Amino acid sequence: MIEEPTYAGFGFSDEEWGLLVGLPQSVLTAASAAESDGSRATRAESAAGLETISTGRESASPLVAAVAGELVIRVGDPEAGEELPAIEPDDPRGYAEEVLGRAKAASALLAAKVDEGEAGAYRHWLVEIADQVVGAATSGGVLGVGGSTVSPSERRFRDRLAQVLND
Repeated sequence: MIEEPTYAGFGFSDEEWGLLVGLPQSVLTAASAAESDGSRATRAESAAGLETISTGRESASPLVAAVAGELVIRVGDPEAGEELPAIEPDDPRGYAEEVLGRAKAASALLAAKVDEGEAGAYRHWLVEIADQVVGAATSGGVLGVGGSTVSPSERRFRDRLAQVLND
């Protein structure tokens, strides 16, 4: 007997599931790239994002738990000491715009396919990923002294993500 793929149980096609599973890591990357912080800060941001993705496996939302579980299998489990490779887009602004476009598409997809509780949990999780990433390392300052926890460009990405997801 062939087992039905996880996404079919939620009513998604393979392509739709790919959008939902790929988006959290893309949000992590776009949030991290919103401010050029240096390699140490980027690693801290990546670790914070991966931890938030991993924590999604414990979500009360079956959708978030399933997406997080599949994503951790694909990219690595921080509890096993695995780290996500740092991805630095050549065009951070363009990448952020592309991620925001996919977030808008995902939000519309969720509105059409799942109840508001599941859709809201997924949207909230994406914003939480961005929030944890942008707050993981200080930006600006000199030799790690001074600077702000969340830079204006990081705040702008996080806020735009929340707006796109909730429109």
